[in-house]
Amino acid sequence: MRTLLLNPPSFKSFDGGAGSRYQATREVTSFWYPTWLCYPAGLIPASRVLDAPPLNLGVEEVAAQARDYELAVLFTTTPSLAYDLKTAQHLKAANPNLVLGLVGPHVSIRPEDALQEGSAVDFVARREFDYTIQEVAEGRPWETILGLTYLDNGTIRHNPDRPWIEDLDALPWVSDIYHRDLQIERYHIPYLKDPYVSIYTGRGCPSRCAYCLWPQTFTGRRYRRRSVADVAAEVRRALELFPQAAEIFFDDDTFTVDGERARLIAQALQPLKCTWSATARVTTSYETLKALKQGGLRLLVVGYESGNSQILHNIHKGATPDLARTFTRWCKELGIQVHGAFMVGLPGETPATLEESMRFACELDPDTIQVSLATPYPGTEFYDFCTSGGYFRPGALVDGDTGYQKCVIDYPGLPAEEIFAAVPMFYRRFYFRPRYMWRAAQTMLVDREERRRLLKEAREFFTFLFRRQQDQACKP
Repeated sequence: MRTLLLNPPSFKSFDGGAGSRYQATREVTSFWYPTWLCYPAGLIPASRVLDAPPLNLGVEEVAAQARDYELAVLFTTTPSLAYDLKTAQHLKAANPNLVLGLVGPHVSIRPEDALQEGSAVDFVARREFDYTIQEVAEGRPWETILGLTYLDNGTIRHNPDRPWIEDLDALPWVSDIYHRDLQIERYHIPYLKDPYVSIYTGRGCPSRCAYCLWPQTFTGRRYRRRSVADVAAEVRRALELFPQAAEIFFDDDTFTVDGERARLIAQALQPLKCTWSATARVTTSYETLKALKQGGLRLLVVGYESGNSQILHNIHKGATPDLARTFTRWCKELGIQVHGAFMVGLPGETPATLEESMRFACELDPDTIQVSLATPYPGTEFYDFCTSGGYFRPGALVDGDTGYQKCVIDYPGLPAEEIFAAVPMFYRRFYFRPRYMWRAAQTMLVDREERRRLLKEAREFFTFLFRRQQDQACKP
């Protein structure tokens, strides 16, 4: 079947599509690759990936393009589901014969949300959908396809789960699909060099973090690995296809979860002389960090989350503030840049712990930070904690007009409004320090590209803070 794999239109600058864990409009314009959609695209000869958000395509433009296809697969998220269901209706109106399916973490947990009476959606492919979509496109009988939930004469049928994919080397290289269907200059992440290319070296994560969406709903809590040779070969291929690429990013949930393998990948990349970045935990050893740096590593994205040891225990982070301090000191000694991720509103949060986390971030002094509202996504332990404890304030996870994250959590002594206000306060405390401002000024003086990038992002950041504050002030 002629197949359209669609990351659908959404909120302005909404980066929570097929390649992102943070399903909201971000502080600075960010677009992740629709990596998950590119795997089945490589398995289906008559396919195309259409990533609407970075192309700024509206629903009508996408619907017009869908007329040429027999099968359309839309990646959806919890915040964007209602919007995506309306997009599905537009696609079906433009092409009544179109077979239409949804994929993504939310519908993996709650497929029935997409298949209610009157929905334009015909099926949901749950969890890892690579081979499920391939088999749908091949025209196999739906009752034989593992991982499929579908409508059968008005009745919702749930086929058994498809086992996790063990041989990840057998999957196609997404870099080939990027080259065929995407424009890499459209993709931007503030802490990565432009343009960048993002790939996965493995799937799943063994960590038990209570809030983390992907391992609990989509990829599983066991790290499945591509071979070192396959990873290195795809990086080599990506560098050939995209000579303009300034950086490779390994977007695994935790790239350093297997230290020995991470070191072997770094060793295999060393002859390629490429710049690359990855994700990491603060439990990464010095030996591994040193080997990664020698192999071309520039930056690590690290989930610190909180500076309070009890909160880290509550969310099963498997880390402590002291481990974070040691890890960050090692990175500084080795010349590895760090982008630190923090969250506000996690279980056990109080005004005192918010202050503790802000002081902790300033003490660690990573190169950049991001601060997110802790969000209880369905299918996560955090969601169960909030609902059973009565902390969940019912409502949309993001603002329906802007895509900005909303705080839907009320704790005793810490209402949602205070948690929401902590985000801009956290950013101001970190970025308005003389130490950071002096470092940024020095960078801009010696690097013209960094000067251009930092000034652009500063404008977007201040605009975000102003609009977010105004939007909140206007809410009843």
